[in-house]
Amino acid sequence: MAVAVVLVAVLPVAFVYAFVFAVNTVGLDLLAWATERPWKGRVTVEPWLVIAAVGAGFGVQFLVGDRVALRSVDARRVDRDRRPDLTARVDRLAQVADVPLPRVAVSSATVPNAFTVGTRPAAATVVVTEGLLDALEADELDAVLAHELAHVKNRDVTVMSMSYFLPSLTYLVAAAAFLVLQGVYHLFGGILHVDDDEAKGFVVALVALTVSALVTMAISALFWVASYTLFRVLSQYREYAADRGAAVITGDPAALASALRTVDDEMSAAPDRDLRAIDGGLEALYVAPVNAYQFGDGDRELISSDIFPATHPPTRDRVERLRELAGDGL
Repeated sequence: MAVAVVLVAVLPVAFVYAFVFAVNTVGLDLLAWATERPWKGRVTVEPWLVIAAVGAGFGVQFLVGDRVALRSVDARRVDRDRRPDLTARVDRLAQVADVPLPRVAVSSATVPNAFTVGTRPAAATVVVTEGLLDALEADELDAVLAHELAHVKNRDVTVMSMSYFLPSLTYLVAAAAFLVLQGVYHLFGGILHVDDDEAKGFVVALVALTVSALVTMAISALFWVASYTLFRVLSQYREYAADRGAAVITGDPAALASALRTVDDEMSAAPDRDLRAIDGGLEALYVAPVNAYQFGDGDRELISSDIFPATHPPTRDRVERLRELAGDGL
């Protein structure tokens, strides 16, 4: 967790300075070519200003991240009046785990799964799907809820929630650069309707904008890959810890093992459209991995499994560890 926290904080700062480096190399040369005169000096950004900007970004993530995550999977918070049994289970297990009572939300998805979001333990929200409530027995449901509360106790929910900042930022920057690139090629048709002098100015502007957009997209893609990889590796390590935590909270490792097998089997049989409905970019947070396509039909397996590390350890390995815990008398 300590290493992850450092990387989560450092990578956005490095992202900003990567753009400063690009401006001082490609940017100034491009400006000199476009204006036909040399540009001396260097662009500098004070570290305190970068830290303040990154801090502001984390502040936005802190304020709206949970709501965005819940909205992405159509989850709504519930209370004791609407879901008395579910909220009572969460409250009882939270007391056993010695964590602040979390809020509870239910997603309308029919695929069984659960996850937890929250920028701090006192503001955690445990989310379950309707499919999970229908698929599991009472002891299995308790085990999954305990697994989510173990994430809260381990404070990895906070790290994972804040880890979304850089992937979201790099995606937005890359998307903006792509829109600029699209606009450039729409403007390209205007060259056919101007005289030679104006056409030269158009070409210079188009080249400058194109190169700038491509460099921006390249830097954003590099840091997106780095932050996305960190996010997924962190997810793997935290699952084993939460499995053990759930076994300690409930005293029944076999119940979580049974729940994981049920969830895994149900999702393996679920249509792709149902899996996509609960993905929402949150696949690393779920109690069991979501095998929906994210990058278009047929592409996700290559990108997610062959290039990036898996978000979760194999379910069979987790089940085996839980069986060992049960044999140890937990």
